[in-house]
Amino acid sequence: MLAHAGRNPTSTGRMTGYHPGDFTFPRTEAQRFEICCGAILTQNTAWTNVEKALHALAKAALLAPAAILAASDRALERAIRPSGYFRAKAKKLRAFAAFYRALGGRVPSREALLAVWGIGPETADSIRLFAYKQTEMVIDAYTIRVLCHHGFCRPPLDYARAKRYCEERLPCSLAVYQEFHALMVEHAKRLRAAGKARSRWG
Repeated sequence: MLAHAGRNPTSTGRMTGYHPGDFTFPRTEAQRFEICCGAILTQNTAWTNVEKALHALAKAALLAPAAILAASDRALERAIRPSGYFRAKAKKLRAFAAFYRALGGRVPSREALLAVWGIGPETADSIRLFAYKQTEMVIDAYTIRVLCHHGFCRPPLDYARAKRYCEERLPCSLAVYQEFHALMVEHAKRLRAAGKARSRWG
């Protein structure tokens, strides 16, 4: 998050770093909404690009539901341009901002999130796990890559099957689910880096 200066001992390239062992976020409503926006903006892009977009939104005073809904298309798209697909993502942020405001502080169900335009299973699960501290397993391409690479699952592996596989084998715990997701991302990036090194020198 923008307000958190973490450490970066990893390969993920995060600008603010990773804060291992700290599962207290979000601590404010503003942080909750920021996490939700990050979950949407990270679709089909690297997290470093998302952080640039979040910084731009904050600088333009657009990192709040009312501000996003009131902003012009041009202003919103300009702020989130670093995240890619900025026109589609601007529409997704508007749809989510309206949904978020209507929640009135309630925890959204997975089904309700999936009904919002532009929110798929991974984004919905990320919002529930990281923004609302619900024990919702998050699966992404990195998780699937690791599970298949190490022979835990046979490809092709879809989202639902990977989610079920992990849920059946891990304790249903907020800390476990959050840490597991972070470690899968890191491990997959190291696998890819190692593969590139072998192809370069092998």
